[in-house]
Amino acid sequence: MVLTKNEKRLRIKSRIRKVVSGTEARPRLAVFRSNKDIYAQVIDDVSGKTLAAASSRDKEVVASKGNKTEMATLVGKVVAERAVKAGVDTISFDRGGYQYHGRVKSLAEGAREGGLKF
Repeated sequence: MVLTKNEKRLRIKSRIRKVVSGTEARPRLAVFRSNKDIYAQVIDDVSGKTLAAASSRDKEVVASKGNKTEMATLVGKVVAERAVKAGVDTISFDRGGYQYHGRVKSLAEGAREGGLKF
């Protein structure tokens, strides 16, 4: 049985989610990457609430021009700023089955620059 690229990613994602979960003290920074955009959410899995979110479709991110990697860095900074405003300083990073490379890595570095620790 040959798996598609997305099916492989979902299998990897489920393996990651067995280990990584967000608590109130240390929520999870979840990343979703589409071909065009990138999305990030800070999630408390115990209560099932999203504490902060940002994407490359937000007005403040769209206003700044750049390539997709630069936009991902900016999304990381914005989600970190919103998370700090919500009272979160340490998180666990959930790469969502994607390789820690390219846009996912630049989002993580932007979140670190924004003040999150992980």
